[in-house]
Amino acid sequence: MLGDLKDPGAYQAPLEISGRDPGLLVDLLRTMMLSRMVEEHLADQRREGTIGGPVHLGIGQEAIAAGVSQFLRSSDRVFGAHRSHYHALALGTDFKALFAEILGKETGLSKGMGGSMHLWDEPRGFYGSVPIVGGTVPLAVGAALAAKLQASDAISVSYLGDGACEEGVVHESLNLARVLDAPTVFVVENNLFSSHMHISLRQPSDSTARFAVAHEIPFEVVDGNDVLAVADAAGRLIEQARSGGGPGFLEAVTYRWLGHVDWRADIDVGVARSESDLKQWRLRDPIARLRAALEAVGQWSPEEDKELERELSESIEEAWSQAMDDPWPSDEALLKYVYSSEGGA
Repeated sequence: MLGDLKDPGAYQAPLEISGRDPGLLVDLLRTMMLSRMVEEHLADQRREGTIGGPVHLGIGQEAIAAGVSQFLRSSDRVFGAHRSHYHALALGTDFKALFAEILGKETGLSKGMGGSMHLWDEPRGFYGSVPIVGGTVPLAVGAALAAKLQASDAISVSYLGDGACEEGVVHESLNLARVLDAPTVFVVENNLFSSHMHISLRQPSDSTARFAVAHEIPFEVVDGNDVLAVADAAGRLIEQARSGGGPGFLEAVTYRWLGHVDWRADIDVGVARSESDLKQWRLRDPIARLRAALEAVGQWSPEEDKELERELSESIEEAWSQAMDDPWPSDEALLKYVYSSEGGA
């Protein structure tokens, strides 16, 4: 059981940063702020109708990808799901290319063919996101097995939600990864909701780490709104996988501020998603907790924060403007990227 990790009123204090590298802490703050501001921009544009398709936003969950990505290399293979903008951004994906993809432009990450839920950035190690719940989990295991057979020290990371743990393919993947000692790190972002349904209505326990126990996979359970707790646990599990120790399982407990899709808060649907809970979870803001800790020890100031926010805001606005002006795919592109001409097809 998750205990107070799921209590919206707990873990609201500034982070403990004693002995930490100030430069790394500021980098983590910047990564989380960029992800937050990019997704806030997407929410605004979706509400205004500029974006034609749905966007699944992870505002409030930024600490997980930021913490995990500290230990990843471009040779690793990272897989997301349908809520993966910040997974890619934490790896350094160009947000202008992300914007272009969401707008359906040919300069997008998937050449405008996939939209928000079909992202791809192989040069930075992001091997794809899909809207099929649990769909990339077996792909991550396959990629890890390939890395092992190639005798490389690359690993794979599979981001999934607590709802995906109810898919059979996830359990098959956990089993296969353990039997083959495939270097896969499964990162479960447990935000307590699958679409609009609370975990208490779907599972007999609120913790998904019991599935790691069932498959004898080493696991850690952390406050997913503490970027340092995430990073520490991820670092241990990634090193274990990279050094031949087999798969690992990280359960990061968090909460998405917005609803299942688009800009709405969804406090009027589902069970236990209330305005009161959302208000308390906002006080567990991973960005605010790190910022407060840095300011308390004189490693960051309100002036520096405002300057970073201004810089990011200008970059985001410029990237969005450029993406809006980029060309649409040609009429021929649809068939070109859907069908292959190889083998006479």
